[in-house]
Amino acid sequence: MHAVAPPRRTTAVLVRTAVLVRTAVLVRTAVLALFAALTAALASAGPALAADNGDVTWTVRTAANDYGDDRSSFSHGVNPGGRVEDAMVVANHGTTPLRLAVYAADGYTTEKGQLDLLTKEKKSRAIGSWVHASQESIRIAPGKSAEIPFTVEVPRDATPGDYVGGILTSLKQSDDAEGIAVDRRLGIRIKLRVSGALRPALAVEDVRVAYDGTANPFAPGDATVTYSLRNTGNALLSGTQKVTLTGPFGALSTDAGTIPAPPELLPGERWRVTVPVQGVTPALRLSAAVTVTPLITDAAGSTTALPPVRATAHGWAVPWTLLLLLALALAAAASAFVLVRRGRARRARREEERVREAVAEALRDRADQQP
Repeated sequence: MHAVAPPRRTTAVLVRTAVLVRTAVLVRTAVLALFAALTAALASAGPALAADNGDVTWTVRTAANDYGDDRSSFSHGVNPGGRVEDAMVVANHGTTPLRLAVYAADGYTTEKGQLDLLTKEKKSRAIGSWVHASQESIRIAPGKSAEIPFTVEVPRDATPGDYVGGILTSLKQSDDAEGIAVDRRLGIRIKLRVSGALRPALAVEDVRVAYDGTANPFAPGDATVTYSLRNTGNALLSGTQKVTLTGPFGALSTDAGTIPAPPELLPGERWRVTVPVQGVTPALRLSAAVTVTPLITDAAGSTTALPPVRATAHGWAVPWTLLLLLALALAAAASAFVLVRRGRARRARREEERVREAVAEALRDRADQQP
């Protein structure tokens, strides 16, 4: 008994169903990514910021006290084993009561160059473990605000230098439609400078040069210089950058122009830089010189430039079309040379054969003349 094949309509319905299921999975993945991005953005946001969709109905700001009345963030200098007391103000602008979790977390620089804070389930080893809020959660009535005191207790064995983190308020809400829990966070940055020997240092590493020429072998092309900045010291650092390309013996210099400043890097962090350089002469051999001037900001907000850090690298800027023409010319010359030699060899062989025939004929004639 033979199986009956399903009708084409049924097959089409199955295909459409599979497509719809896959589309639903993709949509759910996109929603999860969107919520993750929103959470990260809120974690690094400054005071008094709310989500555009209105889901975040509260704001945070620094409290007015002896440290100042209108601060954009918390910044303190403290000795190892020292203690600092400060406070954050949370305001509920919604129409329903809010219960928010309160905690501190270490900071880090994202791939987009923005400060973000670790989530609550990730272990913090510095500010996140040194900052203690007066309460782990708070309930705020609609239209009301509350001040949350917190203390910073620095261990006696803390290494001197800069530390960045933040104090956060968090609201977890379930999304029944998507079956996920969304963590909405608002926080304020905390910067601590632990007293002791400050050793700011920035390294330029892994410098590379790549060249992309044009079809015209004599026209300038474009180059790309890449390198890494690594904060090898114990202070928060940014910097100004300069990249210059030169040909052999320092000739044919090309400046990359203005390069965007890197973000402030925490001690131990690394930042990858890509610099396009246009109008580079294909001078066969290129030298890239990278100069970075580190910038450090003190407690008063003044910025100081440190001695420049330099690094170099080399790369090839070969006009491949010109080399191709030269290769074709050499190939043609070699072919002509081979053909000429073969022609001469053929003529020489014919001459030798003619001479042998003439000698042989002369010998035969002489033999016929003898009695």
